[in-house]
Amino acid sequence: MSRNFNNELELKVKEIEKIICRYLPEEEGPAKTVKEAMNYSVLAGGKRLRPMLMQETFTMFGGQGELVYPFMAGIEMIHTYSLVHDDLPAMDNDLYRRGKKTTHAVYGETMGILAGDGLLNYAFETALKAFDIELSPSVVKAARILADKAGIHGMVGGQVVDIESENSEDVSLETIEFIHEHKTAALIEASMMIGAVLAGAGEAELKKTEQIGSDVGLAFQIQDDILDVTSTTEVLGKPVGSDDRNQKTTYVSLKGLDQAKADVERISNRALDLLNELPYENPFLYELIRKLISRRK
Repeated sequence: MSRNFNNELELKVKEIEKIICRYLPEEEGPAKTVKEAMNYSVLAGGKRLRPMLMQETFTMFGGQGELVYPFMAGIEMIHTYSLVHDDLPAMDNDLYRRGKKTTHAVYGETMGILAGDGLLNYAFETALKAFDIELSPSVVKAARILADKAGIHGMVGGQVVDIESENSEDVSLETIEFIHEHKTAALIEASMMIGAVLAGAGEAELKKTEQIGSDVGLAFQIQDDILDVTSTTEVLGKPVGSDDRNQKTTYVSLKGLDQAKADVERISNRALDLLNELPYENPFLYELIRKLISRRK
């Protein structure tokens, strides 16, 4: 990967951080504590992959201006709330994420729950501020995509199946793929679809964009399973080996490490082929997807 790409990536992450910070709640008033916990969660770091994919897709389809900004902040809030709830004692019971203490470890379990609830609701408050910029059908459509992909037909549905599969001794590859495609890929699909919709993409282009997002999300999550086996807590910024300790069936445990690595490359390349079929170009977006194949954290 070129130094130029790394520099551009760093600059784009900083730009996205500034956009997100514009929409965070002020830490004041009687409910100050939950606002602090919400902001702590969002500002704990991360790749900002979802808002980045949204912005780059928006740009690729010819979008200009700030219409995409509220949705970029909103989708990062939804992603963050899902992590806050994932880390709770009732779920994964993790004390560290991104090298920092998790929200419930700092603010307590009750405030961790409320911070997640707050982020989910505030995400839609934020996204709908796009109406202040442009009152158009495309904003309505983008909001519907966000709601659909974040809910029971998307991320929440994937989380349900993931939880219900934890104590099962007979989890199929089909079930694992359903979990990955919904729990992880749904928000990545939403990111790219919203960017496309807000820039005026047509239905055929939107369908292809959704498939690209699905492949990127599936490859991303398989790589996450791989890193849980091959990485370290210091590099990854969160506990590793938990899937094995909990005897949890994963893509890697079903297909083996070598095949999982090969599948990440195959699925990622499929996404890139689809991206090349679109009559638009965004070299940074292409390279960003390529980067996910070999990421180490």
